[in-house]
Amino acid sequence: MKTWHEIRRFPLAVRLLLVNQFGVNTGFYLLVPYLATHLTENLGLSAVVVGVVLGVRNLSQQGLFLIGGSASDRLGARGVIIAGCALRTVGFALFALGDDLAVLLAASVLSGFAGALFNPAVRAYLAQEAEERRAEAFALFHVFATAGALVGPLLGSALLLVDFRASALAAAGIFAVLTVAQALVLPAREVAPSRGTVLADWREVLGNRAFRAFSLAMVGMFTLENQLYLLLPDGARRATGWDGAAGLVLVLGTLAGLAFQLRITRALGRRGDRARWIAVGLGLMALAFLPPVLVTGTGTGGGPDGTADAVLRVLPVLAGALLLHLGVMVAQPFVMELIPGFGRPELTGTYFGIFYVVSGVAAALGNAVVGRAMDAGRHGDAAWLPWACCALFGLASALGVARLRRLGSLPAPPEPAAPTTAGEAREDRGAVERREGQKVQEVQGGTPA
Repeated sequence: MKTWHEIRRFPLAVRLLLVNQFGVNTGFYLLVPYLATHLTENLGLSAVVVGVVLGVRNLSQQGLFLIGGSASDRLGARGVIIAGCALRTVGFALFALGDDLAVLLAASVLSGFAGALFNPAVRAYLAQEAEERRAEAFALFHVFATAGALVGPLLGSALLLVDFRASALAAAGIFAVLTVAQALVLPAREVAPSRGTVLADWREVLGNRAFRAFSLAMVGMFTLENQLYLLLPDGARRATGWDGAAGLVLVLGTLAGLAFQLRITRALGRRGDRARWIAVGLGLMALAFLPPVLVTGTGTGGGPDGTADAVLRVLPVLAGALLLHLGVMVAQPFVMELIPGFGRPELTGTYFGIFYVVSGVAAALGNAVVGRAMDAGRHGDAAWLPWACCALFGLASALGVARLRRLGSLPAPPEPAAPTTAGEAREDRGAVERREGQKVQEVQGGTPA
């Protein structure tokens, strides 16, 4: 209940962007997880062609984040967000209506490029609109995104009982509603005039050594966060012998985020610098991959012996998932808060764009390494191997951020917010009145009591 109360205290634009992210993730996960099955089973495409279609979508998004970030800086985040949602509406509708390979490739390009547009633009707009409450805004942003990632597959599973086209049209409809809502409600903001060329902007951002080092240090966070959809669900399924156990990993994170995300971010924001908590969060994410080894990394290969045994075996996996979610809740809002501080406000979108290019490449390479470790572990009686790889990824990132903190390479967070409660406001007015009284006494030759 407190979380919903805090949401109302943000400006209308921030509240709309939170709802927007819930809708974005709901629409995305309603369609994309089931796309490969549709292409192979319904359309009869070969695995190679399916790989090309999915790869084109991913490349169009991850490879073009830089374009979306620069467009946000130069054209204004609002217009880029609206354009991105509109393009994804068209792209998802094409998946529903087209069976020809050319149409499918066009749908992949449009839906991927749409994500490249609105992802950095939304974050840039949110960072600018939330100002000194940036970390709290990104904390809520993560909660809404996680909730959408949970609701989307559930809704998609239900719509697949009709057929894939119903699921795709529903996803397109969600993005159409988001497009209209943002066009009607999202306020326009004045765009600062550009100083030079787009290439000059890119060179400026890429030439920022501190930002480059920070982006590389965060590779572990994105690699490990992706294991919520790869390694941990696989571990839950193997521990219980039940495919539905994979969903528990996301349900647990959604409930934890709703209950604790904002409280964690606020409490930590008042205690120490952001870099320390980012390193702590990454350390928790590394530790998250140790408990599941107790049941999934033993190499025994046997399934559970009844329901009670399945529950006991899945508990270490869920403990690991909870630790991973906790680590993300600790680190991610402060990561998002720091990124705009590396450079000029006029380049906020570009900084987010380049950061997400790095994160996209990291997630792809990290998933490839973890997937290879999973295969090697199963064939070589070393089921612990992928879990150990993930723990090392997280530890390396935590040490990298800790080193940057010691070197003083990371920017300071925004100035603290003004008092927001009646008690704080009264206290602040009292302090102002005392200072004014002191000034009067000094003018009159007196001294404070």
